[in-house]
Amino acid sequence: MKSRELKQESVTQSEGPNRIPGCKRARIVIENIWEDRAEPSDGVGLQMTLLFFSSRACRFRASNFFIAQFYSIADGVSRARPFCDREVIRNPESWLVKVVCTLFFRSHSLNACFGYLSRNLNPSIAFEVIKRFRDPLLGLKFFEFSRTHLSINHTFNTYDLLVRNLCQMGLNDSAKTVFDCMRTDGILPDSSIVEILVSSYAQLGKLDAAKNFLDEIHCYGIKVIPFVYNNFLNMLVKQNQVDEAVLLFREHLEPYFTPDVYTFNILIRGLCRIGETDKAFEYLQNMENFGCFPDIVSYNTLINGFCRVNEVSKGHDLLKEVQSIKGVSPDVITYTSIISGYCKLGDMKAASELFDEMVSSGIKPNDFTFNVLIDGFGKAGEMRLALAMYDKMLLLGCLPDVVTVTSLIDGYCRAGEVNQGLKLWEEMKVRDLSPNVYTYAVLINALCKENRIQEARNFLRHLKLSEIVPKPFIYNPVIDGFCKAGKVDEANVIVAEMQEKKCRPDKITFTILIIGNCWNA
Repeated sequence: MKSRELKQESVTQSEGPNRIPGCKRARIVIENIWEDRAEPSDGVGLQMTLLFFSSRACRFRASNFFIAQFYSIADGVSRARPFCDREVIRNPESWLVKVVCTLFFRSHSLNACFGYLSRNLNPSIAFEVIKRFRDPLLGLKFFEFSRTHLSINHTFNTYDLLVRNLCQMGLNDSAKTVFDCMRTDGILPDSSIVEILVSSYAQLGKLDAAKNFLDEIHCYGIKVIPFVYNNFLNMLVKQNQVDEAVLLFREHLEPYFTPDVYTFNILIRGLCRIGETDKAFEYLQNMENFGCFPDIVSYNTLINGFCRVNEVSKGHDLLKEVQSIKGVSPDVITYTSIISGYCKLGDMKAASELFDEMVSSGIKPNDFTFNVLIDGFGKAGEMRLALAMYDKMLLLGCLPDVVTVTSLIDGYCRAGEVNQGLKLWEEMKVRDLSPNVYTYAVLINALCKENRIQEARNFLRHLKLSEIVPKPFIYNPVIDGFCKAGKVDEANVIVAEMQEKKCRPDKITFTILIIGNCWNA
């Protein structure tokens, strides 16, 4: 207490001829605050402190040390702002925000200044206080205190801030509590807050909670924009919950939700992903009943879906339909999807004709288009046509990538021209193209088929030095070759290298080893 009296005396003396600078007086006051929290108090000291800040703070520039102490406590961290971070307190409310943050962080001091806070705290200051707390739970605590004990009518911005911060931390239940308070207090939530809560539930896998929440807000008459539903449907599809997405769509049609073209595109994509192309086609046909029309994304998604399940003719028919519709034009994705489908079926004649049609219609093929055709010709044993397509690729200014070269290597190896494939491997180094896992697989498998085991083994050594995470099908042909040659020890060494590369042996690997050990036994 003696030291405290000395400090108070120094403050009194500062009004005399030897006036103490404002920043020094600020240090003295803050020291008194720290002492007050450790001593019993009837609240007079804290109220006087608040009064001092509110009435006098705007008259002087606070020291960096002083500001740093307030930030340190309000932010809930042990370190303060850097000394060089200067701040000028321009109005009494700014000081009040800082003091309230400090007092609330030291929760046992709140009762001491309850009367002052009830008279001076308003919704805008409460928002600034909550915004300063880095811990959303601390902000929630202050929100509940000021709402319940001080009867603060919080603004929309405060509710919005709390819901966002709590959802970012995965605290959905707390965010839902704030949402309920918002509705109880007569503030109508908008679609952005609804979208935040729904997305947060979905990201945490709480799909039932998200759907229940949507059902709940309908009872309150809150209008939800299509974007909220579309975002939720998209999340369900990405999580392979396509049936749930379709069910949600059916249960929340008019009057709650008016779907748009994006809604249907999401559903079509999801159904095509699980092979339900006929259902996807039904949704495409029913779009007009909801006042929207398919765009090129709708058609491309469905065409690609048909081609993935080898129903290429349906995809081609849909292309012809697109060509007859005004306002929708096929693009390179449309043609490439069907060309890829024909290549997978081995119908290179149809693929070539469609390619020529695309070019004649003024649509420029891209790298993926050429790669699909080169791979298709190579698998069909038509290396002459594959190389001709490669020349067209260069002529149109498309640069070959690792997929292009790997397709050519595969074509040569299938034709029994492994040495030509090895030449392309060397050309890749000159072009600074890094091989991928399939480049290694193609060459290693081809070398093993020609019983060139040591060369294949050298490729595995090269693979060991790369950053590629391989698959068992790369190692299995070499392991099988060494086992058949009676070199089981070398096969076991390769298995050890597999594990070093984080590649776990599969059933085929173990079967090869068992048979190899039995033969050599």
